[in-house]
Amino acid sequence: MRSLIAVALALATTALWSAPSASAQAAPKADAQPAAPYNYNAEGRRDPFLSLTGGGTGTDTKALPKPTAAGIAGIRVDELSVRGIMQSRERLVAMVQGPDNRTYLIHQGDKLADGVVKSITPQGLVLVQDVSDPRAKEKTRDVRKLLRSPEDKKE
Repeated sequence: MRSLIAVALALATTALWSAPSASAQAAPKADAQPAAPYNYNAEGRRDPFLSLTGGGTGTDTKALPKPTAAGIAGIRVDELSVRGIMQSRERLVAMVQGPDNRTYLIHQGDKLADGVVKSITPQGLVLVQDVSDPRAKEKTRDVRKLLRSPEDKKE
């Protein structure tokens, strides 16, 4: 048993101290392409460098999946800000701004990426947001987006 360990140690030491090969000694070319992006061969195991809470890479913990739908259907509830409330013929219409700085008109019942517009009041919106936390007892929650936020009143 001791002889096997001694042989393994000798082989490891020899491999560490041996001269590098000719390909390793060659200087890198100036026009060489950058290294390929990180690729993990999982073989059924999860990548230890990916965030457990988000779907992004290890360096960006707030990475979220990109919306697939265009317009208001691709915008999440957290990304909306209310810019105005208008009276239509028989109901209220909300003017909201998305993360792309575009303005959209939405009505009661319009669907968002992770919710739906429950109601529109003269003070703001009430949205029903889908909760993606598997530990949550309730799968939806009401979110109020006011026309005037508390930060606006301080100015």
